[in-house]
Amino acid sequence: MTNFEDKKPRKGCKDVFNAYMVNEATFTGEFDIPVCLTDKIEIPERVIAYDLTKSSTDYEAYVHFYIDDQKFDGPQGIWNNPKKALDRLRKFKGVITPDFSTNIDFPVSLKIFNTYKMRAFGCWLRSNGINVINNVRWSEPNSYNYCFDGIPKNSIISIGTIGCIKDSSYWDLYQKGLDEMIERLEPKIILVYGRSPDKFFKKYKDKGIIIHQYESQTSLAFRKKELEWNHHLDFIKTPLELKH
Repeated sequence: MTNFEDKKPRKGCKDVFNAYMVNEATFTGEFDIPVCLTDKIEIPERVIAYDLTKSSTDYEAYVHFYIDDQKFDGPQGIWNNPKKALDRLRKFKGVITPDFSTNIDFPVSLKIFNTYKMRAFGCWLRSNGINVINNVRWSEPNSYNYCFDGIPKNSIISIGTIGCIKDSSYWDLYQKGLDEMIERLEPKIILVYGRSPDKFFKKYKDKGIIIHQYESQTSLAFRKKELEWNHHLDFIKTPLELKH
């Protein structure tokens, strides 16, 4: 069980590896993952991908990072140039903490570091007055030793399902991770970016957990094309019908 009182803030942290992000943080777990608190927040009406925020004026949306890492990480990304990212993010209603990848085939050290970065970045955003919702990401069962650290129990959390449930060979692994997340964090609300099929989520709904799903950008794009195509067919069909 995570105990947020185990390790106190390290106010003397030097400014290396973005240590300033966690100057006032409390650390927890075997790997010193910073605790990213979540204030009482209503369910976001809309979410928007970080790579779309540069031109968007939908400032009532929450920003998410359920996109390829290359679109927000790298030499000029949010970790290496966080203050530039802050200027963009603070315009919006809130942020779901970054989804730095923790793929199964990654070195364990990198997966732990990316988990650390999720919480540290969230701590820093919160210290700058931004509403924050924790993103949760796991991989194989060994990741349970750190991937849920730093997230308060009984809070609102967010997960992404893009690419996670497409391949049936990963279904069992994904379900085990969900079960472990529920047991450890006991969330009241789970935001799901992507599909949320009953196969995985019905039993949580039956327990009274609120599952709030957002369509992915890809899904929205396909639906838009489908509507445009149907409209095109109706436009063609109508003049033909008028001839009869």
